[in-house]
Amino acid sequence: MGCNHNDLKIDLHIHSTASDGSLTSSEILTLAEKMGLGAISITDHDAVDGNKELLQQKLRTTVNFLTGVEISALPPSSFPTIGSFHILGYGINVEDNTLNQKLITLQNARKNRNPKIISKLNALGIEISLNRVKEFCGDCQLGRPHIARYLVETGLVTSINEAFDKYLGKGKAAYVEKFRIPCRQALQIITDAGGMSVLAHPYLLNLGKDAVFEKLISTLKSMGLQGIEVYYPEHPPEMVRFYTHIAHQYNLVITGGTDFHGDIKPEIQLGSGPGNFAVPFEIYENIINFLDQRLENLVR
Repeated sequence: MGCNHNDLKIDLHIHSTASDGSLTSSEILTLAEKMGLGAISITDHDAVDGNKELLQQKLRTTVNFLTGVEISALPPSSFPTIGSFHILGYGINVEDNTLNQKLITLQNARKNRNPKIISKLNALGIEISLNRVKEFCGDCQLGRPHIARYLVETGLVTSINEAFDKYLGKGKAAYVEKFRIPCRQALQIITDAGGMSVLAHPYLLNLGKDAVFEKLISTLKSMGLQGIEVYYPEHPPEMVRFYTHIAHQYNLVITGGTDFHGDIKPEIQLGSGPGNFAVPFEIYENIINFLDQRLENLVR
């Protein structure tokens, strides 16, 4: 009896050890198979090594795999107060030279940021070193979540959330501003690498249903934005409806995922979140249709 795709769930926002997740991409694929997911995408922060790992293995699997990345970008200049601004890229060529060069720049900036964070923590009287954090976290792209995990492990805070609320979050005592590339450039890099650009977790921008949000989407659309992450564990039902409306209004592809990090975010499971959160398989099919259609238009 054939599988009914309508019953399959997907997860298109996943982080591996190539950035700040606790599982390798191979372990994520194995878990996705075990959970019966229909499709996944590894969307590491400013890195595609997890994607390359799976592609090189040429695994036989029942899970559809879509290449992905999450790029740290500056918001458009007319929206300077927006904080964390991330652009997802789907269906990218992970060997694209320009993409890889820009990701190396972002990774180096992250590495240079870590010692500054450690120095600020030391100045607050917290005994911590970069080497200790590396020993604790192992081989990964070290960042704030790993420093937070170390603070939890050593009993200096009781949770990762507390570490961010007390020390590592924006505006807190040990916060160091992160280097990000211009938004237009991030969108262009993804497009030039054959991918589809998507605004990640819009609810975290704290713009609500304000006209400012619609102006932001209009601005991003003019720069080349092609999708919006409608389904996300922290999106209230009324915002899912609002983002769906915006997506239709601006002809943007709807995407969704959990932002799975493994042990870094233990409350989020692969393919599912709080309540009955799940992303339907048709979302993956719509992305594939968009990518296929654009490829057809390019070769005409």
